[in-house]
Amino acid sequence: MPLWTAVLGLAALLAAGVCAIYLVSVLLSPREVLRARPFLSGRRPQEHALSRYHVRWYAVTLLFLAFDMEMVFMYPWALVVAEVGAMALVEMFLFLGLLMVGVVHAWREGALRWS
Repeated sequence: MPLWTAVLGLAALLAAGVCAIYLVSVLLSPREVLRARPFLSGRRPQEHALSRYHVRWYAVTLLFLAFDMEMVFMYPWALVVAEVGAMALVEMFLFLGLLMVGVVHAWREGALRWS
């Protein structure tokens, strides 16, 4: 049996399976409009799901993203630090120092204060 026949047969089987699942979902789904509402821990929500967040969360989010990017750069760095040598170590400590300057600045400006 040629390879393309097997591939076409598998694709036809896959398409038949997708159509069968779709047909079953159409036949078993309720016909009336569902009136369910979202809930949290069994209670109705107190506010709309798209309500605005307080502005202090944006500073926390930016700090999280900064340290998340730190990890994106540290994983590849950890793989090549032995090959590159001391220069890679100096560059990483400069990078971490720059991040710490940002944290200290946010701390002094009161971005991490919750009151």
